[in-house]
Amino acid sequence: MDSGSSAAAPPELPVDLHPTFAEQFAHLAESRGDVTALIDATGELTFAELEARTNQVARLFEEHGVGQGDFVLISTAVGSVTMVSAIAAWKLGAVPMPVSDRLVQAELDAITALGRPALAVDTTDRRIDGPRLTSLDDASELSADPLPPAVAPQLKVPTSGGSTGRPKLIVSGAAAEPETIALLGHVMGVPQNGVCLVTAAVYHNASFSDALAALTLGNTTVLMERFDPELTLQMIEKHRAAWVYAVPTMMQRIWKLPDAVKSAYDLSSVETFFHVAAPCPQWLKRAWIDWLGPEVIYELYGPTEGQAATTITGTEWLEHPGSVGRAIVGEVSVRDDDGRVLPPGEIGVVWLRRGTGEPPAYRYLGAESEAIDEGWETVGDVGRLDEEGYLYLTDRRSDMLLVGGVNVYPAEIEAAVDRHPEVLASCCVGLSESELGTVPALVIETADGRVPEDFDAFLSEQLSRVKRPRRVVATTRHLRDSVGKIRKREIKSEFLEDERNPSSRP
Repeated sequence: MDSGSSAAAPPELPVDLHPTFAEQFAHLAESRGDVTALIDATGELTFAELEARTNQVARLFEEHGVGQGDFVLISTAVGSVTMVSAIAAWKLGAVPMPVSDRLVQAELDAITALGRPALAVDTTDRRIDGPRLTSLDDASELSADPLPPAVAPQLKVPTSGGSTGRPKLIVSGAAAEPETIALLGHVMGVPQNGVCLVTAAVYHNASFSDALAALTLGNTTVLMERFDPELTLQMIEKHRAAWVYAVPTMMQRIWKLPDAVKSAYDLSSVETFFHVAAPCPQWLKRAWIDWLGPEVIYELYGPTEGQAATTITGTEWLEHPGSVGRAIVGEVSVRDDDGRVLPPGEIGVVWLRRGTGEPPAYRYLGAESEAIDEGWETVGDVGRLDEEGYLYLTDRRSDMLLVGGVNVYPAEIEAAVDRHPEVLASCCVGLSESELGTVPALVIETADGRVPEDFDAFLSEQLSRVKRPRRVVATTRHLRDSVGKIRKREIKSEFLEDERNPSSRP
């Protein structure tokens, strides 16, 4: 094969879809009106109530100046507010822009400067320049009548910290149509007219897309306010969930529950246990396959940008242990450092591209993609393909850290740290951690070889919790060499792998 693995045919879409979200949710209100659509810690909405509520919120957005193609920033810990806001934006032809409610002010400022949202739905106490709603309560006084059909030019605008040390926005290349979100959902195994449990905060790209796909496809969609291992099992049993979303860190925490606790819950309703966002250790994957059955476990590998995706069932995995599957969207190729395609079995950089004739999957705001001829792009992962086109990841991108399934970029941390007046240079690397998989650690160069007294407070203002280093070491040694480069592997070995280092601080 001279270009990589070809994509398999994507799963067939359900036929019961309408051209716009206004029409799709109106249809669901008519056909499944009394069925519960959305459940979270604040309560429940039927499909009829969801239709009325999103119509009211769309009109509230319109009163605040939102129109066709505008970005609507959504930042809240309340899952139902995120879902209602996203659907309301779609009904106006606007584009939802989900953002973590845990971003500190500096991170939020950088993202809003890039996206320039027409409106922010933000229930936190942070400052936002421009129109803002801190709740959706005012929508209750507005008309719940259907809105005229409209289609946003983009489906969504997820955010990322970015390998450049600056945040970036990933603007979807697809228009906001029910068929588009349904295809995303079907690639991830989301059923139709069932019950789906989403265990992660819905500002994450995958959980955001899956929850909205589940609603669009007529599923009762259950959102957890925060992940708890035993509560997840309780929710599966209580709601008879057929499809469950998780990341490997969650799987590990559930698996570490006592056997008596795990066996106390009825999980027989689960038809698909879907995991994504980070590599799953082989021992953990096998344990879950043994527990729920190989036909239940389903995995996807693919970047937020969406150029390509691979999937694998538990049954396939037993035949190809360690694989993340074959391409079901787009194409995958493994190449050497000079861009030459490598034969099966040889390790190289993983390159991805859209299928022939397909439009671009995304565009960046605040960054540029790393691409070569004929549309191939890489996010820096390393792996190999076997003779059957199954992909195996042997390493993650050289710098990016996966902290409990969340992408954390050392360059972003270093860019924030380097703003401290006493820091002369910084180097962020990952350290192994039993539960989160990897955590950030930091070596800083200062004049006196000490960690500044205000460093913790400084970091808390610059970085959200998941990005803050769990260990800090200070040194007077120059971290950059004579050509200005930082040799991360050497620095990690010298300063962070010696537990006796007296300059370290947990």
